[in-house]
Amino acid sequence: MTEREPLIPPHGGYRKLKSFEIARLIYDVTVRFCDLYIDKHSRTRDQMVQAARSGTQNIGEGSEASATSKKTEMKLTNVAKASQEELRMDYQDYLRQRNLEEWPPNHPALLRFKARRCATLADVQAWVREERRLARTHTDKHRPPRTGASVPVRASPCPSVPSSAQLVANAALSLLNLCRNLLKNQLKAQAVAFENQGGFTERLYRVRSRRRRNPAPPPGGDREEIRSRPAVKNAKKTGA
Repeated sequence: MTEREPLIPPHGGYRKLKSFEIARLIYDVTVRFCDLYIDKHSRTRDQMVQAARSGTQNIGEGSEASATSKKTEMKLTNVAKASQEELRMDYQDYLRQRNLEEWPPNHPALLRFKARRCATLADVQAWVREERRLARTHTDKHRPPRTGASVPVRASPCPSVPSSAQLVANAALSLLNLCRNLLKNQLKAQAVAFENQGGFTERLYRVRSRRRRNPAPPPGGDREEIRSRPAVKNAKKTGA
């Protein structure tokens, strides 16, 4: 514990957090995904957008609230993590209900997605276009040559080209897994800081106790200097 512990510690700075950067990207991707693939009259659309927004907003709000309440910071960080879990389930439901595969983390397309380190929605869209191009090229290589004779269906086991919706949903799930792990570690660090340093009330007590032990000098000079000055008596002037 430092002797000059400030009453209001450094706080905010959430825009530099990796968790906030990923959460904001998830929000942008989700808004675009819902615009394209979710019925605008569906309640799921609003829930997905709100869950994505909750991730970014609660990270920022918790960071600012840490100035006077570590408990509030931890609570809001956990709300952000819970909101992203809700959004993750929505993306999984989308894939499952449409018989689209949810890819494992080591899927080649997801490995290429992670290697890109997408920072913006435009980066994700570029990855989707590239994956569809690669898939079409791969499919063409496995397609049998065109001849006059008919070809049995079983003779052409070429892979299908994944839809843009499937690509984006799996990319969003990959981002959500990353962000949830970051928030989990962030929450652990906040808990350790709270255990070691306490909250605002305890910090206020420490600052006040230090001030009582070492009071600030009054205006006009140091306390010891004032004590050392000789007393001046008021003498009544008399005429000659």
